Amino acid sequence: MFDRDQPPEDLAHFAAAVEEQGADDLWVVEDLSWGGSVASAALALTATSRLRVGIGIAPAPLRNPALLAMELATLARVFPGRLVAGIGHGVPEWMARVGAAPASPLTLLEETVTTVRTLLAGEEADVEGRAVQVRGVRLVHPPAEPPPVVTGVVRPRSLRLSGRVADGTILAEGQGPRHIAAALPHLTGGRESAAVSGPHELIVFTHLNVPADPELTGPVLAEQAGWLGIPADEAFIAAGDPDTAAARVHELWHAGASTVVLRPVGPDPLGQTAAALAAAARLPGGVWTGGQEAPAP
Repeated sequence: MFDRDQPPEDLAHFAAAVEEQGADDLWVVEDLSWGGSVASAALALTATSRLRVGIGIAPAPLRNPALLAMELATLARVFPGRLVAGIGHGVPEWMARVGAAPASPLTLLEETVTTVRTLLAGEEADVEGRAVQVRGVRLVHPPAEPPPVVTGVVRPRSLRLSGRVADGTILAEGQGPRHIAAALPHLTGGRESAAVSGPHELIVFTHLNVPADPELTGPVLAEQAGWLGIPADEAFIAAGDPDTAAARVHELWHAGASTVVLRPVGPDPLGQTAAALAAAARLPGGVWTGGQEAPAP
């Protein structure tokens, strides 16, 4: 992940560097007052030739679904097969600050995801929803290969919604194997209720700190645990020496994560990432393959 606190002028160099290290994905962030995710994704895609770039995540309350689909379609046409579009509820406090707090976050997210996917598929969207109204809109330049649309969600009802309407789900930092195990039945239940077939990518974000520095990670984990509503000692992190951090990543893979996204904490994020990727490849049963096609975990 290109952390939100890094200046945007560093993004192109960071993206090229992690591609050189062999990473499969680079994820960019859209948090209020930081950087815009679509512009960030465009910068990262332009600076690289192979990396898949993920948007993690665009808040539905800030994004008109027709405009979001237009932006995503442009990137997907120019960089086919290299974009993942994440959409979420948005932090309620932040959405309230800009007058965008929805009456029903679940309804808005479902109608936004459904509308965006319809438009990216080249179909006409005609939606008279409770939160979204799009009348007779069809993209002139839809992508030949629609990018997957995934949701960043936490609670059970939102997880079931994601299983029902999205191509994948993002679990936020701090959630470990136990949280993956708790989320999977909700995702499966949503998919079964909608008779959805095909893959559903489970993307898990995790903080990375190599070598471990409790003075740096303690406040980060406490803040994330508070946001998730879990005890601080239950918040998950890939920290320690490179082999220990890599083993923690493997725990997430073996618990059911399709993709693990590392968010470095502290200085030298590129150095931390390089060390963790190299160690992950050394472990028996490693899934990361230096940018090559990997078997299912």
